[in-house]
Amino acid sequence: MTRAIAIALFLILAAGSALAVDPSERLADPALEARARALGSELRCLVCQNQSIDDSNADLAHDLRVLIRERLMAGDTDPQVLQFMVRRYGDFILLRPPVKPATYLLWYGPFGVLVLGAIGVVIHLHRRAGRVVPAPMPLSVEEQRRLKTLAAEDGSQ
Repeated sequence: MTRAIAIALFLILAAGSALAVDPSERLADPALEARARALGSELRCLVCQNQSIDDSNADLAHDLRVLIRERLMAGDTDPQVLQFMVRRYGDFILLRPPVKPATYLLWYGPFGVLVLGAIGVVIHLHRRAGRVVPAPMPLSVEEQRRLKTLAAEDGSQ
């Protein structure tokens, strides 16, 4: 019984990633289909933006999957397909864009924000530690008399 449940769960989870690729899109050649799936997992869905085109159900993702398969059938290599897509849609289509001056902010921006935040905290703590807290002013004779009166009234109640 447990084995049947485990198999059923495996099939459900395995089918989840294949739901986006329509059976009509699949290539007859298993090697080409494997290459198409690998390429599809490297490209971003321009509609969803947080999914690969292989995982997305968007119409544009479907069109891009078909385009990849057409390029592979035409004899393009994997790098040629990726170059074609980048020329057409820019580096944004890559889930892992290359490190180059145009993408430095994307790659190093989070680290820069972290460094700037740490510098800000250090400056704040340094300024806070450098502050001298003035000693309180001594009470005047009138204030001392008033304090004794209030203390006596409070103690008598």
